[in-house]
Amino acid sequence: MRLRRLFTPIFAVFLALSASSEGASKKKHAPAHQPKPVKKVAPKPAPEKPESGDDDEDEDDDLSLAARGAIVIDTLSGRPLYQKNADGRFFPASTTKIMTGLLVIEAGHLDETVEITMEDARVGESSLNIRPGEQFTRRQMLYGLLLKSANDVAAALGRDNGGSIEAFAQKMTQRARELGCTNTQFANPHGLHNPGHYTTPRDLAIIARAAMGQPMFRQIVGTKQARWEAPSGSRLLTNHNRLLDRFSGCNGIKTGYTVPAQQVLASSAYRDGKEAIAVVMHTDKPGIWEDSAKLLEFGLRHSGESGPVAGK
Repeated sequence: MRLRRLFTPIFAVFLALSASSEGASKKKHAPAHQPKPVKKVAPKPAPEKPESGDDDEDEDDDLSLAARGAIVIDTLSGRPLYQKNADGRFFPASTTKIMTGLLVIEAGHLDETVEITMEDARVGESSLNIRPGEQFTRRQMLYGLLLKSANDVAAALGRDNGGSIEAFAQKMTQRARELGCTNTQFANPHGLHNPGHYTTPRDLAIIARAAMGQPMFRQIVGTKQARWEAPSGSRLLTNHNRLLDRFSGCNGIKTGYTVPAQQVLASSAYRDGKEAIAVVMHTDKPGIWEDSAKLLEFGLRHSGESGPVAGK
């Protein structure tokens, strides 16, 4: 009995070890036809989209202009390309002389002379100090009007064309309406401040485009310097439009300034068969030049395109 009690636990341990060894043997000799575990394959990444190649053309439509109102148009079609408050009313200052020059050129007979009156000579600020009794051809006076921005010359041309300043201002407003301007009113031919004398960037661009359609106007506003001959002496007139030297392709048009109007500029540029006209109103310095350069560059780049107008 004592031997039986001794061998019983030993036998139980032996059986346990034997069962364990058999299980291991079965796992080692598993049949060859058992299916192997399926290997998971990671999905291939989607192909990257090709780059458009237009990165240089993608640009921010917000030109960050200092001007309160601005526009640039395609000269050929007249289509606006960029605008900022383009229908807001502003004082045009001496860009008024664009319309004055247009009406004088359209009337023709540019080699006929105009005799200066006391009323003409009294108009001050920017002037050529013309004197009563002096005579100049309309052609010569157009250079004084558009290069020197002479207010006395503008008054003389307006009176000569319309019979009086008031009558000429009415002709100016009427011509603006004929061109399609909807928010423009003129009170004088020079742009000295008058609360009833106003236009918009859009309307001023329309007027500038019509004026640039006149070869004589285009020639004058693209001239950097010209000689002014008068009985009192000879002097050199220098175009106030600095973009003629600063912006490649600039070919006009006209600056303006009064305290209420601040800096105003209608400008034009031609490059690679494309032409654009830009207008900035109520801007500052250097905004008058920087704003206009941005607009002209944008206009030349997008001239001839169709689609929505940039800006707001």
